Amino acid sequence: MAKVAFIGLGVMGFPMAGHLAVRGGHDVTVYNRTASKAAAWVEKFPGGRSAATPAEAAAGAEFVFSCVGNDDDLRAVSIGADGAFQTMAPGAVFIDHTTASAEVARELEAIARARGLHCIDAPVSGGQAGAENGQLAVMCGGEPDAFERARPLIETYAKLAKLIGPAGSGQLTKMVNQIAIAGLVQGLSEAIAFAERAGLDVENVIGVISKGAAQSWQMEHRWKTMYARQFDFGFAVDWMRKDLAICLSEAQRCGAALPVTTLVDGYYAEIQSRSGGRYDTSSLILRLDDQKT
Repeated sequence: MAKVAFIGLGVMGFPMAGHLAVRGGHDVTVYNRTASKAAAWVEKFPGGRSAATPAEAAAGAEFVFSCVGNDDDLRAVSIGADGAFQTMAPGAVFIDHTTASAEVARELEAIARARGLHCIDAPVSGGQAGAENGQLAVMCGGEPDAFERARPLIETYAKLAKLIGPAGSGQLTKMVNQIAIAGLVQGLSEAIAFAERAGLDVENVIGVISKGAAQSWQMEHRWKTMYARQFDFGFAVDWMRKDLAICLSEAQRCGAALPVTTLVDGYYAEIQSRSGGRYDTSSLILRLDDQKT
């Protein structure tokens, strides 16, 4: 059993912290900016505790996990005045599951190293269902020794945790993930819309093509709700646009061409403009409904 802190109890962090407590049997202290969420977590997982600040949660912890909104949130809970780095003991490992920039990952790793700490950037893929079922894919950047120490804990909620390379590599891999997803969701949207317009039985069509080269996680898990025009679950458009902004910024920095990603980001902006920011990312199909004649 390890002494663990978990900072950020959103739709992902809440169940992830729960797996650390239940599956891992670890001593978990949580912090959340909205204190009522921390109280709800403690009520659901009676062995755990909550703290008033990230620094208080991290005091004495061997491993500190975070899963917050963006770069600024991450800096606040780690190196801010009440951040976890203020109380973490030398040798402790900070594992960040936020989808953030590679720049902030490298920045925090350098600060951690100077303080005798270890830092792993470890964004995840698999969505809310993956977090709840302990089936996330976790892509990591950092030192191999620190990763090996943290891996048994990460595996309480992951089906795969892999070290990709040095600090920032996890965040760069998550960018690759989001770039691929953007194109896949648009392609699936167009495929379903085309099948509808062509007068085909969409269920039969998907039943066939999902057994061939067109198969994907998005097709398996999203086609039915896309066909029914149900978008009230899963990863929100607002968050996808945040992620794609990170991808496009990094692409500009490194000189990578992302024409499809740029196009799909604009399509998501259209969904936001029609009050769809909280819709699931599969809501791209709504644009094609508008274009019917």
